[in-house]
Amino acid sequence: MEAIITVVGFLGAGKTTLLKFLINSFIAKGWDPFVILNDYENASIDAQQLTQKLSLKSIKPLTGSCICCSGIVELRNTVNRIAARKNGITLIEANGTSDACSLMEFLGVGLQDRFLPPIQISVVDVKNWQKRGEYNALESNQIQVSSLLVLTHLDEVTEDRQAAVVKEIKALNPMAKILTMATLDVTLLPELLPSTNLVQKLDHQKAHWSSSSIDLPVLWNVNCIHKICAQLPSSIVRIKGCAKIVGESNYTYFERKPDGEVFVRPFNGIPITGTKLLTIGPGSAPNVLEKAIKRSF
Repeated sequence: MEAIITVVGFLGAGKTTLLKFLINSFIAKGWDPFVILNDYENASIDAQQLTQKLSLKSIKPLTGSCICCSGIVELRNTVNRIAARKNGITLIEANGTSDACSLMEFLGVGLQDRFLPPIQISVVDVKNWQKRGEYNALESNQIQVSSLLVLTHLDEVTEDRQAAVVKEIKALNPMAKILTMATLDVTLLPELLPSTNLVQKLDHQKAHWSSSSIDLPVLWNVNCIHKICAQLPSSIVRIKGCAKIVGESNYTYFERKPDGEVFVRPFNGIPITGTKLLTIGPGSAPNVLEKAIKRSF
């Protein structure tokens, strides 16, 4: 039977980094992963970043709906249409505002018998854990029905901070295993059992943020990316995009995480949807994005 592993966690916690680690590790051990990516805007951009190890036929982006609620039927249908294969395993990355408890409650209903009951991994950003202000309840919700909690951003915190976070997450989910990517053995993941932890209900509508996407013109240099990110309001929790920079042959991927840090790296290939600026969170609107772009030149 084929295992289904969902990866959840707050925006910028490191879900995609973990997903890439899982893909590489499973392939190295002879598994055949199929990956489903969910995001508010243009999940295809993230999907293309996984094609160094997987072909696009093994990746399904789901854009514009939340797979824990409005998109659950589409998600379930997508899983049921995955072709049976030897040593198959399905990996699902939920968007950063997913109600992880609802996702696990509804995903397993109506799946084909060839799939094992889904299990969940939650990525915990130790540096920023419970520093989300009004979104702390959402972040704590995302770990409550996970079978495994993976700690990230450990190189940016003290041992005391790590110990305090571990104590808090154990109180919320005493049944989950707690590991880091360095100590994670992927061969044991298909043997994990679904969580039976009791959970606190979340008013998920509070996490249904606005999102927006517009085309991005050719930029003079990489500094334009940093200027655009700085111009956008702090209420926007996540910024990402793909840019073409004058004089450079490759495209550039960028993102601003919730703590304001901006990361820039080469984009894998040519973006299917063209260059884009994408935002998630209150204040996301095309005119806001357009103004930020104009002010960056």
